Amino acid sequence: MSSPSTSIPAGGSWRELLGSRYAPVAAVLAGGVLLEASNVYLTTSLLPTIVADIGGAAFYAWTMMTFLLASVVSSMLVSRILTQQGAVRAYLLALGLFALGSALCAASPWMSALLAGRAVQGLGGGLLAGLGYALIQRALPERLWARGAALVSAMWGVGNIVGPVVGGIFAQLDAWRVTFVGLAVVSALIGIVVVRALPQTTRTRSRESVPWASLVLLAGGVAAVGIASVVPAGLGTAVALVVGAALGLWFLRHEKHGRRGILPRVTFAHGSSLGWVYLTVAVLAFAIGTEAFIPLFGQQVGGLAPFVAGLLGAALSLGWSLTQVFTANATGIPSRRTLIVTGPLVVALGLAAYGLLQHAGPSVLVVVFWFVTLFIAGAGIGLGFPHLTVAALGSTRDEEEGAKAAAAVNTVFIIASAFSAAMAGVLVNLALPDTAGAARLLMLVFAGVTVLGVFVARGASRGIGVRTEDEGTDDRGADEAAPRGVPGIG
Repeated sequence: MSSPSTSIPAGGSWRELLGSRYAPVAAVLAGGVLLEASNVYLTTSLLPTIVADIGGAAFYAWTMMTFLLASVVSSMLVSRILTQQGAVRAYLLALGLFALGSALCAASPWMSALLAGRAVQGLGGGLLAGLGYALIQRALPERLWARGAALVSAMWGVGNIVGPVVGGIFAQLDAWRVTFVGLAVVSALIGIVVVRALPQTTRTRSRESVPWASLVLLAGGVAAVGIASVVPAGLGTAVALVVGAALGLWFLRHEKHGRRGILPRVTFAHGSSLGWVYLTVAVLAFAIGTEAFIPLFGQQVGGLAPFVAGLLGAALSLGWSLTQVFTANATGIPSRRTLIVTGPLVVALGLAAYGLLQHAGPSVLVVVFWFVTLFIAGAGIGLGFPHLTVAALGSTRDEEEGAKAAAAVNTVFIIASAFSAAMAGVLVNLALPDTAGAARLLMLVFAGVTVLGVFVARGASRGIGVRTEDEGTDDRGADEAAPRGVPGIG
């Protein structure tokens, strides 16, 4: 059952969020996500140097898959850890794991050791990213939720710029181990701020046990999609994608009908918009899968220098980050709903325009338009993303369920990004060696998928200004009616 609620209280501002009272909290929330985001792109920049030093070229792609899989698993445990350990202990655990993994990477004498370090890093990184969203509800007043969400998610865009720059510098100096040591040191510094500034939250016994079945199904699905991105294109890729999709659907059915799950119970409640919110997040995250190939297109199609091509790859995330800083200021219910619905359409237009501009030997003006169209695509993500997070936060009054709802935004984002990256690899391989044709195929297919998100976003926008009062309408209890709130999950 749903009942109307007042809109998010007005009066919050960026000055208040970044002022003396909330600045330390904002620094912790943003710093943890920035650490995770920078590490993703930084490691990608360092990998050629690492492989040249310790070998293991056959496992090149597995360094990212290992990290991503571990991040997905730990992100699904965020709400449980936060409830049982409280904010300070949860953050220190996440930072400790990330620092330990970074140290293991720095000391790795061979690739298998590096993969182990990446797995430990991923466990800490998944917690950091999830806590960045979940703690918005507990550490900030409701009037600052949208700006807190914008600040946290903007760190992914900042990381896409900082990571390649820092990684490129240290790769040039052949000092990749120093980079991982630096990550461990930064983790320790953030830990000091956590102890001194982060407010203590109530520690209670979680009402739910670990949802092992959901964890296994979803981790298996992500692993299968990851394998699809590293095996040669062909039958193996198709089988891996089918297995990943099947496990993903099985996960959703289990979440809907099982007694214990990762997603909050209200996701499947009749009349709830939370399922639509997660689907919209997934559609927007799908566009991120193009980022890994944009520098390649810039170099091989446009003849750009590696550094300039890297900046081209960051244009999408830059548009996302800058746009949501402004759109987070929207407070009226109609305006926030419009931003959510418009976002996927803008993303699709930007991707399609970039794809249609791909041809060999482009002029300087065309290259400039590449930057502009990718920035527009990223801006589409930033239009409604802060308000999608707020819709998730406001979907329930229950504290543990609210933390789970917010953390699931990050989990859904990671899963969708992993799937889209695998699909991008498949599409590019189909068109190679025609790189310009590969760019057109990738962007136009992804634009077609993203534009469908307009219809999904209409359902998600209904979560703005509405808060679910009764979270009992699901079938995780023996005597409860079957939920009917999320489409496509039979």
